[in-house]
Amino acid sequence: MSIDKSLRRKNSLARSRNVLTRAERIKVLQADERWPEGRSPFGLPKVRVLKVGKKGKAKKEETPEAEGDAKGEKKAKK
Repeated sequence: MSIDKSLRRKNSLARSRNVLTRAERIKVLQADERWPEGRSPFGLPKVRVLKVGKKGKAKKEETPEAEGDAKGEKKAKK
């Protein structure tokens, strides 16, 4: 049985995985300088998987005019 198109996630391949392949684990160990040359690729130590979170929206810097409006000061209309 297949899943309906409307129920599929749009970024199904973009999500973070919680299991790395052996090659990915070796790359992480090499980056951390924990991989000696000539070591067997079997029986690798555990490697923590860092999940990438979404960045929040940047807050806009308020100008002095906007701060005055926010405090309840009204500009005089001519």
